[in-house]
Amino acid sequence: MSLENAPKHIKLAVDLIQLLEENQMPTETVVKALTIVQQDFQRKLEAEGS
Repeated sequence: MSLENAPKHIKLAVDLIQLLEENQMPTETVVKALTIVQQDFQRKLEAEGS
């Protein structure tokens, strides 16, 4: 599958991975930060459903 034809969430994931790798972020730091980001957006998603 070409990234050009990929769904938006795949494109975003690839962009985020590239950004984090280019900045040589430690894996543990990235995982902790992504956990916070996921929790925040999960709350927003749930609020949108209410």
